[in-house]
Amino acid sequence: MCGIVGYLGNEDAKAIVLNGLFKLEYRGYDSAGLSLYNEKKQRFDMYKDQGRVAHLEALSKDAERSSIGIGHTRWATHGKVNQINAHPHVSHSKRFVVVHNGVIENYKALKRDFLNGMTLESETDTEVIVQMLDSFAQNMSTKDAVQKTLGLLKGSYALLILDQKHPDRLVAAKNKSPLILGKSDNGFIVASDLVALSKHSDCFAPLDDYSVVVVKKDKVSYFNRENSPVEMVFEPMDFDDNLAEMGPYPHFMLKEIMEQPLVVRTIINKYFDEDVLKIKPDIIEALNNSDRVYVLAAGTSMHAGFVGKRLFEKMTDLPVEVHIASEFAYHAPTFSEKPFFVLISQSGETADLRACLVHIKELKHRVLTITNVRTSTLAREADYFLEIFAGPEIAVASTKAYTAQLIVLTLLAYAYGKQTFDIRKALSELAHAMESYLADFEAVETLAKTVLTKRNAFFIGRGVDYYVSLEAALKLKEISYIQAEGFAAGELKHGTIALIEENTPVFGLISDKRIALNTRSNLDEVRSRGARTVTISIDSLSEEDDAIILPDVHEYLRPTMMVLPTQLIAYYAALQRGCDIDKPRNLAKSVTVE
Repeated sequence: MCGIVGYLGNEDAKAIVLNGLFKLEYRGYDSAGLSLYNEKKQRFDMYKDQGRVAHLEALSKDAERSSIGIGHTRWATHGKVNQINAHPHVSHSKRFVVVHNGVIENYKALKRDFLNGMTLESETDTEVIVQMLDSFAQNMSTKDAVQKTLGLLKGSYALLILDQKHPDRLVAAKNKSPLILGKSDNGFIVASDLVALSKHSDCFAPLDDYSVVVVKKDKVSYFNRENSPVEMVFEPMDFDDNLAEMGPYPHFMLKEIMEQPLVVRTIINKYFDEDVLKIKPDIIEALNNSDRVYVLAAGTSMHAGFVGKRLFEKMTDLPVEVHIASEFAYHAPTFSEKPFFVLISQSGETADLRACLVHIKELKHRVLTITNVRTSTLAREADYFLEIFAGPEIAVASTKAYTAQLIVLTLLAYAYGKQTFDIRKALSELAHAMESYLADFEAVETLAKTVLTKRNAFFIGRGVDYYVSLEAALKLKEISYIQAEGFAAGELKHGTIALIEENTPVFGLISDKRIALNTRSNLDEVRSRGARTVTISIDSLSEEDDAIILPDVHEYLRPTMMVLPTQLIAYYAALQRGCDIDKPRNLAKSVTVE
């Protein structure tokens, strides 16, 4: 869950690495660091401290211009958030410098067995790597020392390594954690996310697990897990860097909320050839040969999976189960005879899902990944892949990626279920309705100021509205730190209504005609016990006193419409409380460690 960037070439390494770190700060912002080669003093200079990349930029303002450097922005896993634990880490002899994303599970055993009781400066697992490298390199080449060290590591890593004896090269290695190499006429850049490569690369190549790359100014040497040289295959860079800029908005989250109509239209353009839906026939065939779908995901993606389950079971005859990836990875249920697995991940690098994928592939079952990143590990290693085309999502709290996941799940269910309604028209109407609502939402800002005055808040709904309530509560707690929960409205009397106090905020979601009156009855129950209720409804089911009334859309697309005001409620609650909206405390965007 950290961001790493390295550069070797003809340009200013510090400027390029810092630019990449700013773009990767959503991956971690506990601390940041940078190492650059000082040609005058023939050494690697170090700049690092706790805090944001802006602080690192100020810290390194007097650095000598260099053509090679590596940088890191940290989300702490081992050791406190402080200057000592910040990356890069350097060996005792000062020869090797390393940045690392991932978790080394056996670092304590490695320290005991190979470092002879050496006292380490930091509390991190990463320092064990750099000290082992230094120790092994006393008696072998740098490349062999790297390979020996990597062979002893258990866990996940994306590593960038500098060697003071060979300051003309940058070594990169990868297992489980993402790493991508980009190149242009001016040099090479290695980073943990495509967004960091975009302005400095004409083409790129994702690294495979257990691979090692040795980068020089005029040459790249790529070695596979058997340490055999292989050809690196590059593909053209087609990343739109403007999508990763904040533009006129005060926060990325608000920008990404406002982009959701565009995301829906982009999906229409990508998945339709005029009026014909384009889902690959082999995916539909795999579903035809299955008797049950297992959706695996985490957090926001899991909530999208719950909505997808309801859509699948309405539009098709396939039963669907949804599982938390971190639980499934080590406590898998008994499968049906012909299971089909759908993995949902914004980044395509979610570590828990990767563990699930390894297990599923060992059993030789078929897997589809739905993700925003076609170059990601999960996209490349699954049997099938569907891209959600949300564009870069920088805010830690997911908004437009969630919407895109819902739409792609709807298209998949539609294609397999052989539905006959005009889904392209329905999606176009959805985009228009979203745009209409997002053109005027001042009422939401007022609600956030006047209603969300307590330490906690609840969202309630029935059917698919319950699943939207789960996502609504997650958004609110993620960025405002209000203790929010989503409940099935019919379950209130079975215990949770005991939490209601005077002026407790309760948001009721109503988009299903069959149970609209039931949910309204539940809102009456909590209101009679002192709750401050707020009703969010679809126009055709609305009543005069409803606080937020949304335009009508097709019933299968209502969950996508209903989530909009809940995202804005979370945004304005966090704004009112003075929270860091795009980078909430203790969280990072891409969960690449288990």
